[in-house]
Amino acid sequence: MFEYPENLTYHFGNYISDIVDWLTVHWSGFFDGISSGLLWMLLHLNDFLTWVPWWYFILTVFLLAWQYKSVSSGILYTLFLLLICTFGLWDMTMFTLTMVMASVAVSVIIGIPLGIVMALNKRFEVLFKPVLDAMQTMPTFVYLIPGIFFFGLGLVPGVISTIIYALPPIIRLTNLGIRGVPKEMVEAGLSFGATKWQLLKKLQLPQALPTIMLGVNQTTMMALAMVVVASMVGVEGLGLEVLTALNQIDVAKGFEAGISIVFIAIIIDRLTLAISERP
Repeated sequence: MFEYPENLTYHFGNYISDIVDWLTVHWSGFFDGISSGLLWMLLHLNDFLTWVPWWYFILTVFLLAWQYKSVSSGILYTLFLLLICTFGLWDMTMFTLTMVMASVAVSVIIGIPLGIVMALNKRFEVLFKPVLDAMQTMPTFVYLIPGIFFFGLGLVPGVISTIIYALPPIIRLTNLGIRGVPKEMVEAGLSFGATKWQLLKKLQLPQALPTIMLGVNQTTMMALAMVVVASMVGVEGLGLEVLTALNQIDVAKGFEAGISIVFIAIIIDRLTLAISERP
């Protein structure tokens, strides 16, 4: 009796489907170009990471932790990485790092300029903030849809989905960092005849750098959070191990792959925060 009238329902999904079909047909060259470029970058990055000896990688992490945190942190991170080697998951870990590093690099390249535009253009900020809100509240599985539509299955759609998911923090924190620069400093720069470009390059960006680096940290952690979800479209690595273990109800495999993701997340989080906080 109190149900919503069926004759007043309206579905927009068909229009979205038509748009996607049109883009797939008429922009296929564009999407193929993106796919080829990303795949080239990913394969070469993965080849490099797997070429680096495991002990050299662990030594580098230890030295970074020693330099930016403490010797005890370096020893702890070394133990984490040695455990991953013990599990026999080193190559899969490097593949996961390939996806995360590529996704973060593209997110930073796109996100920092967008954050700068938001900080310098109030109207653009007002229009773009709801988009960021929607991106951050959308269920993670939804991000797989555009990747599958335009790029099929495999590594590329997984990376595209991860980029979309990981973009908001770097955009928001770049905007926040630049807007947080004291007005007195900006006015002083203008009074000395600095152009807007000089003001941005020599004053606002250096002052906002700690906040921007925090955005890079958050973007990295969100990219790592997509590892398991991205495995659903065929992305290899630790996420696929977790998914396989879940399908097979293999507790041992799931624990080892899951704890390896936790180890990598801790190392990346602590190191990037320590580097960003160093003056």
